[in-house]
Amino acid sequence: MHNTVKNLIYIEDLVKSKVNHDRLPKIIAVSKTFPIENILPLLEYGHLHYGENKVQEALDKWGHIKNENHSIQLHLIGRLQTNKVKVALRVFDYIHSLDSENLANKIADEQQKQGKKPKIFIQVNIGNEDQKSGINKERLGDFYKFCKNLNLDIIGTMCIPPNDNNTEKYFFEMSEINKELNFKELSMGMSEDYLAAIRYNATYIRVGSKIFGSRT
Repeated sequence: MHNTVKNLIYIEDLVKSKVNHDRLPKIIAVSKTFPIENILPLLEYGHLHYGENKVQEALDKWGHIKNENHSIQLHLIGRLQTNKVKVALRVFDYIHSLDSENLANKIADEQQKQGKKPKIFIQVNIGNEDQKSGINKERLGDFYKFCKNLNLDIIGTMCIPPNDNNTEKYFFEMSEINKELNFKELSMGMSEDYLAAIRYNATYIRVGSKIFGSRT
């Protein structure tokens, strides 16, 4: 058995042991920068959810494979520039990084042209950090209404918490925000903190190095 498959099974078992409810969070295998050869063992194992952060890389890597296997679900976990929306909608099933009205308008326009509606998470700047993208929590309710009026398929929120040793505080806050807005999906938690994230109701966790190893 390939190491990536062993790593994924270990994470799956660990998650199952920590979750007390019926609905297990989905594990997004973050395959960004890794060649498809590293990913094939997971595909053969039957894993379906993968994360990329660059549109062109994702198209080059996954375009043919997704045409062959329509069950694969590809997640854009990096920032999406408005000039890349057209291509992004061709290859991605989920967008985790909606962070502005301008981008929302562009996605709405493009999904109408292509007849395809990706599932979308609103990225929340939960720590109000100047250097990070995302909607400030004070604006989130109004921004969600704006997106609904555009007929976007908003399924939940996403966050990357500040690196200040208060991760669980931000995860708790995100969980409460999601409840207030009646969202069913919550994208948070990466290789180093996914177990904490699932304690606070994450439904999608984004795991890269713990599956594929460190990036060179």
